[in-house]
Amino acid sequence: MLISQSFDSVSKQEKDNPYYLIIMLIIFVIIFYFTVLLPQQKKVKEYKKLIRSVSKGDEILTKGGIIGRVKKISDTDYITISVNNDNEILIKRSFIVAILPRGTINSI
Repeated sequence: MLISQSFDSVSKQEKDNPYYLIIMLIIFVIIFYFTVLLPQQKKVKEYKKLIRSVSKGDEILTKGGIIGRVKKISDTDYITISVNNDNEILIKRSFIVAILPRGTINSI
């Protein structure tokens, strides 16, 4: 009985405090930042680094599942990839998912 009375008095005091909601909101914003926003910012930064590091001759995987070798990089956001000896595809740089290890195309 004493515990429930003391719990009621503490929670009542917290609810009466005008800053209680502001403090709780700040705590939730901080938790949200560290659990959602910060990891997402790290992923975006790593992806931008990957996109900038693409060079001629790299073997890449696109979002559409196409594997090819970078043949030409234009000044705009487009890259020409060679899928095989006869076919070339022009893609946007942002469609690259991964840079594959050299020799991946030959081993497939």
